Amino acid sequence: MFSLIPKEAAFFELFERAAKNVHGGAIQLVEFLDNFDDRAERAKQIKDLEHAGDQLTHEIIALLNQSFITPLDREDIHELACRLDDILDLTDTVANRIVLYKISAPTEDLRRLARCLRHATAIIVEALGLLRNLKNAEAILQKCIAIHTQENEADGIEQHALASLFDDGLDPREIIKWKDIYQEIESATDRCEDVANVLEAIVLKNA
Repeated sequence: MFSLIPKEAAFFELFERAAKNVHGGAIQLVEFLDNFDDRAERAKQIKDLEHAGDQLTHEIIALLNQSFITPLDREDIHELACRLDDILDLTDTVANRIVLYKISAPTEDLRRLARCLRHATAIIVEALGLLRNLKNAEAILQKCIAIHTQENEADGIEQHALASLFDDGLDPREIIKWKDIYQEIESATDRCEDVANVLEAIVLKNA
């Protein structure tokens, strides 16, 4: 579809690194919830990945500003970078809220939401690995469908989790804490869907 010069190739390298970093955050969150020990230290590990993600986003935007010719539309590059960054920001927020709110134990719904996020980000890694060659358009679109599926599953889990809060007779303060955590992690899966939407737009523009 287009020939690559080193600067153009650098965009794809940065996107692949950013996606792997985002997935690393989701993996760390699942491990955090499965083990639930050294919570402050585990949250810090996710925070470190979030800082690394910020740096990668900065590098992408800087490269975009320095480039006269780009391999993809400029707005798509910017949007993709920002949505990837959002996923990790929200993952970091979930970990921090768990520590801040002194959550004593994770719920099974929270673990299930984290697994959805881990799965969705793994698919994003695969999709961005295909982006260097838009002859992979059909495969990229299939990855996007799989991301949408994970987001839909997360929606259902969140609805079940929120309903359970009111069925369990929790203290109102606990309901507020858990509602916040559930909504933040589900928002992370929403941003995964945003990434899929950008990828779909890229494929369609270059069809």
